Amino acid sequence: MNIQKTLCFAAALAFSNAALSAEITVANVNNADMITLQELSTEWEDKTGHKVNWVTLEENVLRQRVTTDIATGGGSFDIMLIGAYETPMWGAKGWLEPLDEFANDASYDLEDIFPLVRDGLSANGSLYAVPLYSETSFTFYRTDLFRIAGIPVPTEQITYTEFAEMVAKLHDPENGVYGTCQRGKAGWGENMAFVGTVANAFGARWFDEGWNPQLDSPEWHAAVNYYVNLMQNYGPPGASANGHNENRALFADAKCATWVDATSAAGYQRNKDTSKVSSVTDFFQAPKQATDKGTGWFWSWAMAIPSSSKEVDVAKDFLKWATSKEYFRKVGATKGWVAVPSGARKSIEEDSRRLAAAPFAKGIVEAIMSVDPTDPSLLPVPYTGVQFVAIPEFQGIGNYVGQQVAAALAGQQSVEEALENSQQFAEREMKKAGYN
Repeated sequence: MNIQKTLCFAAALAFSNAALSAEITVANVNNADMITLQELSTEWEDKTGHKVNWVTLEENVLRQRVTTDIATGGGSFDIMLIGAYETPMWGAKGWLEPLDEFANDASYDLEDIFPLVRDGLSANGSLYAVPLYSETSFTFYRTDLFRIAGIPVPTEQITYTEFAEMVAKLHDPENGVYGTCQRGKAGWGENMAFVGTVANAFGARWFDEGWNPQLDSPEWHAAVNYYVNLMQNYGPPGASANGHNENRALFADAKCATWVDATSAAGYQRNKDTSKVSSVTDFFQAPKQATDKGTGWFWSWAMAIPSSSKEVDVAKDFLKWATSKEYFRKVGATKGWVAVPSGARKSIEEDSRRLAAAPFAKGIVEAIMSVDPTDPSLLPVPYTGVQFVAIPEFQGIGNYVGQQVAAALAGQQSVEEALENSQQFAEREMKKAGYN
C-alpha cells in the first residue's frame, strides 16, 4: 500500500512538473555570442524545467522574419533578438512587453547596464529590451603586416584617404592577403552599416532638415565611389556577398590586413581558439574624412518579448538569466574572459579578469560611449541614429540602397546609377509616408 502511494505521489509530481514546464521560442542571429548563449542555456533549462527552442537565422533573414511577425502579431516567437533601431519604435507602438520591473530586481541590477545602452533600448521612459552586447565600429589591423610594410600605427584618427594609402601597401593577393575586407552583402544592417558611416565621414546625410532624401548629393557620390574603388582594387573577390560573419571569418583566417567593423568581434579575433591571427591583431579608431561625426556606429543586439507571446513570464525569467552579471561571468569561466560579450555591463567591463584577458576592453567601452546618435552628421538632420535613421521607413529604404550599392560593387551598374535609383526610391517612399 505504501509503495502504491509512493508511486502515485511520484506520478502526480511528475505530471505537475510537466504541466508547469513551458517551451519558449527565440529568434536569434548566427553570431558567436548567440551561439555561446545557446550552448550555455542548458543551465537555465535544467534549473527551471523549461525548454528553449532556438530559431537561428542569418542577419538579413532574421530582420525580415521578426519584422513580419511583430507587425502582424503572428506570435511565432516568445523572444526576439533585435536592436537599437527596432526597439524604441516597436515599444512605442505597444508591440513589445515593457521590462520596467527589471529595475525592482536587486540581483539583476539594471543600473549596471550602461545608460547609453538602456536609453537606446527604451521608448517613452520604458525599457523594452535588454542587451547581450553593444558595439561601435573600429579598425582591426594586422600588426605584423604593418611592421613589414613599414606603416606606423595611427595614434590619432586618420582619414579614409590615408586609410586607402595604407591598404594599397598591404594588399598582397599573390600571398592570399587582401588589403581590406569590408561589408558588401546588401542590407541596411549589413553593407549599409559600414557604407553609412563612410557617408557620414564624407559629410553626407540621409535626409535634410525637411526630410528630403539626399542620396544624389556630391557627398554620397564621393563616399560610395571611394568605397567601391577601395573594395574593387584591394578587397577579396566576391566581396558583394560578404557580410559581417564572412569578413570575420576571412580576417580570422589571415586573409585580410584590415577590417573596419564591430568592436564586439574583438574578442573573437584576439582569441587563439577562434582566430589564426589572435597574437597579431590590434585596433585603432575608424577613419574620418570631412568630419569625425558618425564615423563609428552605435548598435546593441538585445532581446525583447513581443506582446503576442503566450509565455511572457517564462520569457522574462530567461531574459533576466541571459543578460545577468552571473551569465557574463559564466561565459568568462567557460569560454575565457576574452570571449565575454562586450559593452553591456559596467561591472563586467571593470572586472579584473576581463581587463587581464582583454586589455582592449576599456578602449571599446570608451569608443562606444563616445558615439552620439543625436548628432550623427556634419550638416543638421531631423533624425537620430548613426548608421540608421530611426523611422519605420528606413528599413525599406536602407535595404534598397544596400542592394543598389552592392550591385555597383559587383560591377553590375555604375555608382551614379545606384545613387540615382536610390534617390528616386527614397523620394517615393517618403512621399508615400507623408513626410513631404
